[in-house]
Amino acid sequence: MRILRLPAALAALAIAATACSSDGGDSGGGGEYPRNETLYTTGTAWGPPTSWNPMMRGQYTVGTIGLVYEPLFLFDGETGEYVHWLAESDEWPSENVHEITLREGVTWTDGEPLVADDVVTTLELGKLDGSPYSNVWNYVESVEATDERTVTVTFSENRPQEWMNWAYANPIVPDHIWSELSETDVTDGPNENPVGTGSYVYESHTDDRMVWERNDDWWATEALDLDMDARYIVDIVNASNEVTMGMLNQNEVDLSNNFLPGIDQVLNSNENITSFYDGPPYMKSANTAWLVPNLTREPLDDPDFRQALAHAIDLEQIVEGPYANLVQPASPTGLLPEWDDYIDHELVEDKGFTYSASEAVAILEEAGYLDEDGDGYVETPDGEPISLTLEVPSGWTDWMEAARLIATNAQDVGINIEAQFPDFDLLVDNRNAGEFDLIINNERQLSNTPWTYYDYLFQLPVQEQQSTVNFHRYENEEAWALTEQLAAVPVDDVEGAAEITSQLQEIQLTDLPAIPLWYNGLWAQSTNEYWTNWPSEHEGTPNSPATLWNGWFELGAITTLA
Repeated sequence: MRILRLPAALAALAIAATACSSDGGDSGGGGEYPRNETLYTTGTAWGPPTSWNPMMRGQYTVGTIGLVYEPLFLFDGETGEYVHWLAESDEWPSENVHEITLREGVTWTDGEPLVADDVVTTLELGKLDGSPYSNVWNYVESVEATDERTVTVTFSENRPQEWMNWAYANPIVPDHIWSELSETDVTDGPNENPVGTGSYVYESHTDDRMVWERNDDWWATEALDLDMDARYIVDIVNASNEVTMGMLNQNEVDLSNNFLPGIDQVLNSNENITSFYDGPPYMKSANTAWLVPNLTREPLDDPDFRQALAHAIDLEQIVEGPYANLVQPASPTGLLPEWDDYIDHELVEDKGFTYSASEAVAILEEAGYLDEDGDGYVETPDGEPISLTLEVPSGWTDWMEAARLIATNAQDVGINIEAQFPDFDLLVDNRNAGEFDLIINNERQLSNTPWTYYDYLFQLPVQEQQSTVNFHRYENEEAWALTEQLAAVPVDDVEGAAEITSQLQEIQLTDLPAIPLWYNGLWAQSTNEYWTNWPSEHEGTPNSPATLWNGWFELGAITTLA
């Protein structure tokens, strides 16, 4: 396994309070927090904080995992290397045994030491119904505390790609608290007094914000020379794009992780507001937006029809229109730029789709989709009319405009698609139950391995409720077997993994079970009035993520704050 040891010099590259900052009160509104010691953020929460339970994925307050609870490793997406975090070292004495040694001197915020039993209990919580990582026990045979700081994990099935995804993406919880909780409290309790090992602790919350206070006893200050200059982090619940833009312009928020229409004009006119790149696309890529067809419905179950639809979509229209070049078109494989080593470029050149209305029409005609009744729209080869809906959440203005463009593109080649905008919760319920024609989805982000991406596309078996993966309900035993083979490739064997991803891309590009659209941006707009040295493309600044989004602390965002 490739391990990256965090250099002490990283502390010098982290965001810093500007020397000219005053000790004025809380200009962010509400609470008395010294402005030059307080980092104001927004763009992560859309409702009041209600849970600090790291087991309630998608519902816990932002920062619960990352600021309070920490994983064994981080993963550096730029270098492709794992970073020892709560783990001080690790080794594989055999291919099905992983031995992890914890750091000495790490304590929970109630004063108890971090011990191997904490890791054992955390893993064993995966056996509970409703655990977000119950699948880990599909290949873990046992976990044992072999001494106070050593954990030995034995695998019934060797899946290092999948296992290391767990090891960096899942936080460790304290055995002396969580082993005493009821099953309901573990999976559904609010955990209102979170006890973690991390750099911040719960300070207070209101309906419109979450306030974290620095943990001055954080282990990484001494062990890794990482200092958190911000005494407080105040994460403000999103109100609207207009409100957020106003707060940025007034220096009332230091970091916004919203998508902000028109931010390109602000970045070009206001030197105090910056993003990662000076020009388009301004932000790094975070995840892939997919056009997801319901493969249980005709004619979406026909690969030829899906190929025609893919060729009909003018991605440049979307990139230059609703996004004003804030995003980039996705590779036909959908793999993010950081996964370029896993893309079979010759195969993409041969089988990848590109925008061509004439090609879309030709594919439809050859497959028997013709406009026999002269209404401007093709019918199925059996003569049945086609009427499809493309749904995205109401209020998601960028996706709404993209959906309209996709519908128009489809209509231009004779495919009758109408864009619709239901409430988010209704869309999710219908998506999970398979009650939809077409949706846009971006549920899988950058990770330590493209296995997570193919797990999203191909996971079997298809359930009655598909809540996290394979919303399209694609059933291909060969693709799923290859995905499971990918999970078993050693984590440092890029060439071996690429051989398998090439075979997966052959299936994906032929069948197009879902259609890659664009790379969603890692939205991060920062002001430099009170805090400086944000991550950017410029030499001498950090290259880590500038976001408080769930799942990104473990990808290095925690070091951005240091």
